[in-house]
Amino acid sequence: MKKLYRLKSEALIAGVCAGIADSLSVNPIKIRLGLVFVTVLTGWLPGIITYLAAWFLLYDMKDLDKREDKKD
Repeated sequence: MKKLYRLKSEALIAGVCAGIADSLSVNPIKIRLGLVFVTVLTGWLPGIITYLAAWFLLYDMKDLDKREDKKD
């Protein structure tokens, strides 16, 4: 199973959408537009809270690689 992660090298804010797009092999713009669309439709707060939660909960790709190296 692929893990979700943040990708700071492609980040506009925190790399959440870029990391999700990379792990799903899609264009980051599609994920970003989807997030904006859902955020506008739900009244801003749920989308913002979801993004902030993902920012806090998802590891940066570099940190994730370091954690996996320690397991080996």
